[in-house]
Amino acid sequence: MSEAVISCKELKKTYQGPAAVPVLLGIDLEIHAGERIAIMGRSGSGKSTLLHLLGGLDAPSGGAVYVRGRPFSAMGEAERGAVRNATLGFVYQFHHLLPEFTALENVAMPLLIRRMNKENALQKAKQILAEVGLGHRLEHQPGELSGGERQRCAFARALVTEPACVLADEPTGNLDAHTADEVFEAMLRLSATRGTAFVIVTHDAGLAARAGRVLELRDGLLHPRG
Repeated sequence: MSEAVISCKELKKTYQGPAAVPVLLGIDLEIHAGERIAIMGRSGSGKSTLLHLLGGLDAPSGGAVYVRGRPFSAMGEAERGAVRNATLGFVYQFHHLLPEFTALENVAMPLLIRRMNKENALQKAKQILAEVGLGHRLEHQPGELSGGERQRCAFARALVTEPACVLADEPTGNLDAHTADEVFEAMLRLSATRGTAFVIVTHDAGLAARAGRVLELRDGLLHPRG
């Protein structure tokens, strides 16, 4: 099998306070190109903490996270940021689209921040919005989009830079079942056509079952879910 896009070894996280709160007790995980992994678990089990660590947004208390074989811990802050921008995409329960910009402008934004030519950035954004079924909504602002359309737009924005892996934290948590299914279907389609890996935290067992691998975070460790 090819080298993992992201992996972690003996990953641990303890929150310090009046009393130490251990959350992750030694997670081992490898994520390969094109894989779709769903992570389930009760509220407070550490699912979001794990995603933040995998994305280099937080530092572990022990163990290490590797991006294409290189540990985040060996990188300076500037390099970590560059690696995140080049390799990872992020989607959250709330879409975080900028309300004053159109769908097209929101999706093009990460490319413009990278100083891509504006015409090329808009063309690339237009293409991926069409792939998620929003080719007819390019000039609409977030307030003019439905909840499912906003979330598909957020997926498009996460994918426009062609990351190797997208980390999604409850991306359908605010949507009704039908709309959540549409968003999830768009994600599966993008994963298949672009070879992008997805790691999705979800409470929806039906959606999780459509991922290639389903894991449960329980008692600080990941367990395969039958």
